Amino acid sequence: MIRTVKSGSSCVALLARCTRRTPKFIAVRHKHSSYDVAIVGGGVVGLATARELILRHPSLSFILLEKEKELALHQSGHNSGVIHSGIYYTPGSLKARLCVRGATLAYDYCEKKGIPYRRCGKLIVAVEREEIPRLKALYERGQKNNVRDLSIVDAKGIREREPYCRGLMALDSPYTGIVDWRLVSLTYGKDFQEAGGTVVTEFEASDIAGVTESPAGSADGMKFPIAIRSSKGEEVRCRYVLTCGGLYSDRLSQISGCSPEPRIVPFRGDYLVLKPEKHYLVKGNIYPVPDPHFPFLGVHFTPRMDGSVWLGPNAVLAFKREGYQVYDFDTRDFVDALSFRGLQKLVMKNIVYGVGEMYRGVFISAQVKILQKYIPELSLSDVLRGPAGVRAQALDRGGNLVDDFVFDGGVGDVGSRVLHVRNAPSPAATSSLAIAEMIADEVESRFSL
Repeated sequence: MIRTVKSGSSCVALLARCTRRTPKFIAVRHKHSSYDVAIVGGGVVGLATARELILRHPSLSFILLEKEKELALHQSGHNSGVIHSGIYYTPGSLKARLCVRGATLAYDYCEKKGIPYRRCGKLIVAVEREEIPRLKALYERGQKNNVRDLSIVDAKGIREREPYCRGLMALDSPYTGIVDWRLVSLTYGKDFQEAGGTVVTEFEASDIAGVTESPAGSADGMKFPIAIRSSKGEEVRCRYVLTCGGLYSDRLSQISGCSPEPRIVPFRGDYLVLKPEKHYLVKGNIYPVPDPHFPFLGVHFTPRMDGSVWLGPNAVLAFKREGYQVYDFDTRDFVDALSFRGLQKLVMKNIVYGVGEMYRGVFISAQVKILQKYIPELSLSDVLRGPAGVRAQALDRGGNLVDDFVFDGGVGDVGSRVLHVRNAPSPAATSSLAIAEMIADEVESRFSL
């Protein structure tokens, strides 16, 4: 049965049916429990990797630990919902390969599992003449990355695809789509459980350390030499640990004695939403031509699986790692971010851009003015403030955005049994099944599974 949804009403109905089938993950509580491999972090990368590992090694025991009451609540549940095609990334790079493969795997997985999606396409639109060379360079890059069905269209071609969009030239990517990534993540978790994996929620890992004695009542001796302890005093024993901590990946590394860098700095992205009576203005994804001088993509138009349309986001420093509201604040998160030399250097290099982002976050008329370059008919009265997401941006000490994957382990009895996924950069959701293959290969190599 084909699950590519074409109409808004059928999309909402099908999404509702799939949501009703969403599994509920019940917290399992044991005073002591032992497993071959423990995965810390129940986001899209952790769940995809847990699924991949247990499918490869069904004879081993696996447990996934998540600090929240539910899975995939943060980056995996607060994102634009786009299935990216792989245009932006350096040809031959890991990100390019993983995104292109990941998109194909994602579409196949959604078909197999009956998860609704829409292959609604994307236009990257040049509205100024100086953007055209960059647009053509993106086309060449996409071609080298083997992105499917790319083409360059003129102003008439833009209007044929997006009747209310205006531009000089655009890169058309019909293979780009949208999906509910939280629903996909939860389905990964369901696969993991059905294969015999254990999911424990409300388990916030506060310590990862070696132990010198066996669990009470255990006949396995020191088969499980690593203890993961929660902030509530619970303990899980295991042979090996994999962490996929997203916004807390640096802190998970630190509690196991590994390096504190690269540091995670949270950036909040605030969206506007288009009023329902104006949804006709947008058919697919409409993106700007990225400016290489700035660290983020810029505001764009994104249709959603529930029929809504999001506009944005901006990118501002979040004062709390999981702070989705403007006034959310955590003292430790705030001090950690501002005291980090890498962030100080990033701010100094992009101070004008950063001030502009903050201004547009406060005065939405300024953000609408940018959006009007693409859809002139849009007005301030057509939009409302919408949701927000927080991005786990890895930074090095030099103030550079860490744009590739970072794995970290350590030495000694503990470090040799722990693998941290320190950075799984965007588009991690699109690439999640391909990333899972890569991480599983790394786990097998390091731990000789």
